[in-house]
Amino acid sequence: MARIKGPTHKVARRLSFSILETGQELKKRQYAPGQHGPTRRMKLSNYGLQLREKQKIRYLYQVNERQFYNTFLKASKMNGVTGHNFLFMLESRLDNLVYRLGFANTRRGARQLVNHGHILVDGKKVDIPSFIVKPNTVIELKEASKKLSLVADALEKTLNTVAYVSLDKDNRKGTYVRLPERNELNPDINE
Repeated sequence: MARIKGPTHKVARRLSFSILETGQELKKRQYAPGQHGPTRRMKLSNYGLQLREKQKIRYLYQVNERQFYNTFLKASKMNGVTGHNFLFMLESRLDNLVYRLGFANTRRGARQLVNHGHILVDGKKVDIPSFIVKPNTVIELKEASKKLSLVADALEKTLNTVAYVSLDKDNRKGTYVRLPERNELNPDINE
């Protein structure tokens, strides 16, 4: 299984973008990593700007290059704006929805919950993080997994969820209500 491993804070500082969407990575040092980070910022070419935006999306959703490319091809074949369709498909991934429901603190934690078989989609066990969930689908924890302290802690920290998912904290169950709108997604991404 290929996945992105590595220094999240260093990558976030290089991209000047909070990958965890909390802002914690950029709080201490807001300059690029490395020996010349605080003193030198070069002007990027158009290619450099496009590459930076692509890397922001890749690291935000924890998607490797091949998954990214294949998802983009599927999004380009759909009707509508390709950039919006692409972001909607990334938001519809099971690991991202588990994160959005608040079952995990980070997308990496959500990916691990899915991989270890703790998640049920419409009553069936799904252990593939890249599984694309359709709207009006119920996502819940297995009965044995509802007592996990990791999930309980994450749900306590979750104050509210996004508008396109609904959550029942007591039963550890959520519903993917609809596709998100572009203004509900991260505004720092320029697709």
